[in-house]
Amino acid sequence: MTVSLLVDNIGELVTNDPAIGAGSRLGLLEDAAVVVEGHRVAWVGRRAEAPAADASVDAAGAAVVPGFVDSHSHLVFAGDRAQEFAARMEGRAYSAGGIQTTVAATRHASDDELAANLARLVAEMARQGTTTVEVKSGYGLTVADETRSLAIAAQVTSETTYLGAHVVPPDYADEPAAYVDLVTGPMLTGAAPHARWVDVFCERGAFDAEQARAVLRAGQAAGLQARIHANQLGHGPGIEVACDVGAASADHCTFATADDLANLAAAGVAATLLPGVEFSTRSPYPDARAMLAAGVTVALATDCNPGSSYTSSMPLCIALAVREMAMTPAEALWSATAGGAAALRRDDVGRLTVGAPADFMVLAAPSYVHLAYRPGVPLVGAVYRRGQRLS
Repeated sequence: MTVSLLVDNIGELVTNDPAIGAGSRLGLLEDAAVVVEGHRVAWVGRRAEAPAADASVDAAGAAVVPGFVDSHSHLVFAGDRAQEFAARMEGRAYSAGGIQTTVAATRHASDDELAANLARLVAEMARQGTTTVEVKSGYGLTVADETRSLAIAAQVTSETTYLGAHVVPPDYADEPAAYVDLVTGPMLTGAAPHARWVDVFCERGAFDAEQARAVLRAGQAAGLQARIHANQLGHGPGIEVACDVGAASADHCTFATADDLANLAAAGVAATLLPGVEFSTRSPYPDARAMLAAGVTVALATDCNPGSSYTSSMPLCIALAVREMAMTPAEALWSATAGGAAALRRDDVGRLTVGAPADFMVLAAPSYVHLAYRPGVPLVGAVYRRGQRLS
């Protein structure tokens, strides 16, 4: 028997449905209610018109928003890089080379150790309102380690990404072409059954445009969809590659030209911005205003990883997007929910509309604006995923 739940007395409801509310992209409703039946939203509207339900929860005038969709994270790893962070804070520049430290630790970790660390981080994310998370491999860089990393990730999410082309590991330092052959051959064969996506770090010190295209095309031929790390450390070809192959998302986009932005908009490739990286590495922030003006779909994600952005907090990313990238609170919230869903080519999450999964949070605040207005404050009061309360 399906049990229904009425979430009543919502002061401000964000639906991300422009047809709801006063035409706002956020689909705002005041004095609202939501009815959940089983795992899905069954009704949304003014609380005075709410139907009866088997049980009810009083939101006490608080805001209710869709669960965050974190479309870029690296959670399958072992080890710690706190000393690397401390060195950066002392003035040393960030480069991709620190990834090798995590690769060594991950290769030596057991499956149980990797799964336990992954579960810890996913639970940490959930407490902060994340109900959908993408998880990449990329810290194994052998056939066996990439395969097991993805198999472990698949235990907690369907949004798994094969990132064998993260960096060239030391054992292939003198044979990068041979490593690309491994990534597009036996490693892909092992990884593909556990992955939905294929990714590549297209950057100096990692993979060039030709190598990136080869990796993404091979993944697509194996039935995976493409996404890419692009233009993080400097101007480069990553965004161009993303548009050429029809990637769902180009991630980072810190250094993007006007032509890059026009191409992203024309190709329908989302730009996933990761402000935790810039915060943690003292790097320039992406120009979100230019992207929005160019008609680019912008997503926000944590890039949670042990090196360049060891945060699991989407509220922090929202606050950074507003303060450092000049996004409005409404734009930042949309990008952290519906924008993340777009970056994953999902139309079922990141919104609160009839038929959608009942993924949402009740804030300990009267408005979503408080997510940026009160940075660092634990404002997520309760989290529901598929209609079940997590916290």
